[in-house]
Amino acid sequence: MSDNPAESAARTKTAALIRDYYAAFNRGDTNAMIDFLTDDVIHDVNQGERRQGKDKFRAFNARMDHNYKEDLKDIVVMVSKDGTRASAEFNVHGVYKNTDEGLPEAKGQTYVLPAGTFFAIRDGKISRVTTYYNLTDWITQVAG
Repeated sequence: MSDNPAESAARTKTAALIRDYYAAFNRGDTNAMIDFLTDDVIHDVNQGERRQGKDKFRAFNARMDHNYKEDLKDIVVMVSKDGTRASAEFNVHGVYKNTDEGLPEAKGQTYVLPAGTFFAIRDGKISRVTTYYNLTDWITQVAG
């Protein structure tokens, strides 16, 4: 069965979008990450509330940048046939720099945490970012 050229192009474009988004993350470039998002982006992180819009995404990233230094490695991107959905699996290599509210005290602890994100894509931009990780595993690593 041959690939539909339009679907193949959509998959390739979406995969590049997700890789570029994560390259910006690894550079610590929130502005570049935000350029890949729709204005009404939905941002869900497990154990947290839903945020909508670029301003809330920016505020979340500012808090994360203050409390954590993270680098994503071993990123694998998967894309739906039509390119409107994608996911990524990766390992978060991090340093817990400053205590985050309701979490253990930060003392510069390091951690490695498997995680994954689901994306929705609309008009060549990311319209939903939903990230999952095992919070209990992270707490065990930093509280240890």
